[in-house]
Amino acid sequence: MSEQENQTQNVNEQVDQLAAQVEDVVLGPDGNPLSKKALKKMEKEREKEKKKQERLAQQAAERAAREANEVDYAQENYGVAKINMSQEQTNTKWTEIKNLSGAMAGQTVYIQARVQTSRPVSAKMCFLVLREGTATAQALLLTNKDSISKQMVKFATSIPSESIVSIVATVAQPNEPIKSCTIGDAELHITKLFVTSEVKTMLPFSLEDASRSETDYEKDPTLNRVNLDTRLNNRVIDLRTITNNAIFKIQAAVCQLFREFLEKQSFTEIHTPKIIGTASEGGANVFRVSYFKDSAFLAQSPQLYKQACIAADFGKVYEIAPVFRAEDSNTHRHLTEYIGLDLECAFREHYHEVMYMIGDMFIYIFKNLEERWAHELEIVRKQYPSEKIKFDEKPLRLEYKDAVALLRKHGEEIGDYDDFSTPQEKLLGKLVKQEYNTDFYMLDKFPLAVRPFYTMPDPENPQYSNSYDFFLRGEEIMSGAQRVHNADFLRERIVSMGIDPVTLKDYIKAFEYGCPPHAGGGVGLERVVMFYLGVGNIRRTSLFPRDPKRLEP
Repeated sequence: MSEQENQTQNVNEQVDQLAAQVEDVVLGPDGNPLSKKALKKMEKEREKEKKKQERLAQQAAERAAREANEVDYAQENYGVAKINMSQEQTNTKWTEIKNLSGAMAGQTVYIQARVQTSRPVSAKMCFLVLREGTATAQALLLTNKDSISKQMVKFATSIPSESIVSIVATVAQPNEPIKSCTIGDAELHITKLFVTSEVKTMLPFSLEDASRSETDYEKDPTLNRVNLDTRLNNRVIDLRTITNNAIFKIQAAVCQLFREFLEKQSFTEIHTPKIIGTASEGGANVFRVSYFKDSAFLAQSPQLYKQACIAADFGKVYEIAPVFRAEDSNTHRHLTEYIGLDLECAFREHYHEVMYMIGDMFIYIFKNLEERWAHELEIVRKQYPSEKIKFDEKPLRLEYKDAVALLRKHGEEIGDYDDFSTPQEKLLGKLVKQEYNTDFYMLDKFPLAVRPFYTMPDPENPQYSNSYDFFLRGEEIMSGAQRVHNADFLRERIVSMGIDPVTLKDYIKAFEYGCPPHAGGGVGLERVVMFYLGVGNIRRTSLFPRDPKRLEP
């Protein structure tokens, strides 16, 4: 080895020794090396912490050994049940949570529900909140000497939120009302607890967060907020909240009441095709679909078929069915698919016979919702506070020209025959509320130019029409009119709208055989529910909403 190589090796060895010494130097908070006294103090603290951790580990091991050696005298009363494959039928009488009450104190009940939350108080006691539909109840698990062990309590606290359980419990009256649950005057004292469907993955959000009101966020801005897109992307979980459960019970109620009222008026429910050869409304907002070697359209409404049934002497018909609109509208009140509540009715003398009957129908729906679905309304209004709607027994009727005059009076620029913009529509609702103290009204005699080809013109001024809209909280929920029932006049109207009559030949043909005068309308179910409840966005009242940007889930 050369002398130069020896020198290089010596330098490297010195560098390595110096680096080792530097690594052993402990720096204090000020960046300077610690003194020997400070180093000894630090070593003592490290040793003390090490012994503490060893002691805690030993205690945990001893505790685990004790628990393992403890006889679990409750092991027959809890656990994970086998998969239900309909192995047996025990004819057990199950109780729904919504039916619990303090009057049942002392009774033994069998309940199946979801575990919304579990809260351990100690190794011997825990609370569960159980949820079923729109009802929640508090349950208590407390150890005793023969049937509820600490192991059973520990098992209960480990059940993942949203798992489904079957329990046997004794109903008890709490010392004071339970404000955190919908059932306030009863508590469940669990004696048996079995998980029948366990959650195996992390939830996208907590149902507690998804159930908060704006008031909650105002009180505590740090709370987690679940935005609407997150809700809709995980709709199955979102729909589990008691608020959403209540919203769709109310939606079902609107359909039920719609049916009830019309059937009392001798209407017949019909079911019309949704794959059709001609655009229902004659416009461009229609979905074209392939149909074998041809093309077809998704129905924009059952309009043509409702009228065909009138020509077929059905007299009064209605339908509850999906409607498809290819409108690229990303607003709070538009969907590309919604549920239409449609009706059509022959009349004797004047289309107002039908219009006022529809007004009475809405009053029937509103009154019965408040009387028969008060529980669900209370739940929704807790998360989405809103005033009850105001309406008169006989709905207010305004003519279009009167509405235009009212808007002009308050500074709006609008022509006699212009269609309302959405802001003007909302402003009109506020003005009507101020002047007439009602949230619900009918607007009659719309300009003919803004209505479909099958609308009957006004006999006194053909620039207006025998058509009407119904409004709730300042926004339109139903559109309707007297229809043109004369075949020759219908052809004139079709041509005047720039539509080729050949495309509507089957529709026109129905009127060539004679048809009574008739009128009707179409209601958007999701809109009615949205405006009635005041929830602010139509996607909240559509089970799995479809709009220009959403096709899933």
